Amino acid sequence: MEKTPESAYFCISSGKIKDYYSMIGKKGYLFRGFFFSLLALAFLGGCRPDERRRIPDVSDIDADISIRRFEQELFSLDSNRMEAGLDTLEKAYPEFAPVFFAQVLGTLPTDTAFYKGFITHPSVRHLYDTCQVLYANMEDTEAEFEQAFRFFRYYFPSEPMPTVTTFLSEFSVAAFVYGKNDLAVGLDFFLGETFPYRQIAPSNPVFSDYLIRTFNRAHLVPKTIQALIDGLAGPPPGGRLLDIMVHNGKKLYALDLLLPYTPDSIKLEVTGPQVQWLEDNELEMWAYFLKEELLYSSNWQDIRKLVDYSPHSPGMPPEAPGRTANWVGWQIVKAYVKRHPDITLQELFALQDAQALLDESKYKPRR
Repeated sequence: MEKTPESAYFCISSGKIKDYYSMIGKKGYLFRGFFFSLLALAFLGGCRPDERRRIPDVSDIDADISIRRFEQELFSLDSNRMEAGLDTLEKAYPEFAPVFFAQVLGTLPTDTAFYKGFITHPSVRHLYDTCQVLYANMEDTEAEFEQAFRFFRYYFPSEPMPTVTTFLSEFSVAAFVYGKNDLAVGLDFFLGETFPYRQIAPSNPVFSDYLIRTFNRAHLVPKTIQALIDGLAGPPPGGRLLDIMVHNGKKLYALDLLLPYTPDSIKLEVTGPQVQWLEDNELEMWAYFLKEELLYSSNWQDIRKLVDYSPHSPGMPPEAPGRTANWVGWQIVKAYVKRHPDITLQELFALQDAQALLDESKYKPRR
């Protein structure tokens, strides 16, 4: 299936980003009082499904890759021979170049003056130099991708093996999927927490502190693999919180299989203490969704921060990260797979009825 940047999971555009701070109905910190009124839920508790799983041996799967450095070739062009240079670049990258020129930068390569200005502008050139200093050697990143791709081939044997191409877009896009599982990585979104992202556009929520802390090398491979999984999983089957959280739970389950040695804090893009909070408050989160009648709500204003990027989850203590419903959805999916151990990821993604999956999972939040 052909995939475009619009289908990517982690595709941040500084010009088209959603308003991360749209108003949302205030429900207060109900965690302090409602738990005792729902004490009966405790009897639904008990042990979560056994999370100890066998990690398959994929050492014999061939996944050797070589990251293609598109940004190096673009910025190495002779500015006095841009037309010939861009033509050569298009031939060397027949699938990626058209996407980069037309959709990422939004300017066709026939506009040689634009691209001459782009690669010679002092601020862009400084950004490029910074990327080259931090990513002069990407052997460790290649090794991470290769390990993930071995698991990808194991779980998706009929899918084309992904490729990886790096680029620089001056903070337009972080990562996307194009062609047939081909991955593109915007290195300028992975320059580390100390890079002055805030100074670029102080009012742009893309550069909020809770997001900036993940703009580093440790998150590069997981965020890119997220984009790959998002393209394979497709959109949620419905707009209710249950539909979205189970769908996102499937994607987290797949990410965990492809990156079994990556810490949950990296995969979830939260801090270690926030992961601990999620694990300690599973029953309370589930009870909150039920009490506030959110599980079957399709009011995006009420549920957005529970499933979409946000520093916090409304109605929960300040220790709670955003997207708490996705984590609960992940636990539901794990409970379902525990009862259906032979299901493949392709079959899991094909399940469209979130209610049926929940029912069959016999999900019981941990006390």
